[in-house]
Amino acid sequence: MAEALGGSRALVPGLRVGHFTDLEALTGSTVVLVEEGAVGAVDVRGAAPGTRETDLLSPENTVEKVQAILLTGGSAFGLRAADGVVRYLAERGKGFPTPGGVVPIVPAAVLYDLGRGKVHRPPGAEAGYQAALAVGEEVEEGSVGAGTGAVAGGVKGGVGLAGYALEEGYRVMALVAVNSLGRPFDPLTGRLYGEEFLAEGERALLPDRSRYWGSPEDYRYPFLLGQNTTLAVVATDAPLSKAQARRLAIMAQDGIARAIRPAHTPLDGDLVFALALGEGKGVDPYILLRLGAYAADAVTRAILRAVLLSGSAPVIPAYRDLMG
Repeated sequence: MAEALGGSRALVPGLRVGHFTDLEALTGSTVVLVEEGAVGAVDVRGAAPGTRETDLLSPENTVEKVQAILLTGGSAFGLRAADGVVRYLAERGKGFPTPGGVVPIVPAAVLYDLGRGKVHRPPGAEAGYQAALAVGEEVEEGSVGAGTGAVAGGVKGGVGLAGYALEEGYRVMALVAVNSLGRPFDPLTGRLYGEEFLAEGERALLPDRSRYWGSPEDYRYPFLLGQNTTLAVVATDAPLSKAQARRLAIMAQDGIARAIRPAHTPLDGDLVFALALGEGKGVDPYILLRLGAYAADAVTRAILRAVLLSGSAPVIPAYRDLMG
């Protein structure tokens, strides 16, 4: 058994999250900060990713721990925001020790939101720095941070957070920024894919679909072709090894496929980062199995929360408005 946690209650102790939101440019950045370090890993399934420092997360490579993960808008331009997070950590002496001083390790991934705001202003170093300054244990969801200008299958995307407390005493969470080509809902019925994974309290967020009328899915996309990606960070307080953290990220990818149809396309940059707090000694395979299964469920719920909690933007309807 596990207790479903939503919003800030889902945050794994030891992690903090901060957003920088630019409403004029309809873009932003989201930082997951763990200053004392966490074992990091990544799994990339989309064919069009934009990333920084993901190679070092491979299990065979030297660096074990990262101090932050950055999710950001701005496409490749937005990777500059990681410099601001590095600056924030360096000022506090946090990073990988080297003879020349600590080097903060900040893997990053971008989504495409260019041209959706009134001005062209992709997140830069200052955006990353401000997001790091804003970190806390209260996490805003919806059209904020990396999800400010996000679009999910023709409706407004955004940021969502969900997790579980396992009976074994561990927690696992998922933070997502949803900007997918595929739809998060059945265009015929309006029903959200993965709706059955919502916790009881989250079902109150569902809109009335009685007036919705649509057509069957035919996998044709007249909207925003080639401007897509779903990004996720899954985290746990279980002391996973680096290889086990990679497995956690792999299993969590199933949560994207449950909530978005289709997922991992040639035109998305879908990826999942994994963070594991603790010494990295590893856990029993059965514990890893349960953590991975619930991580996938958490990703699904986080995607649904992002779509349900995001308001409309210019020319981009919110899901709840489309249903009404």
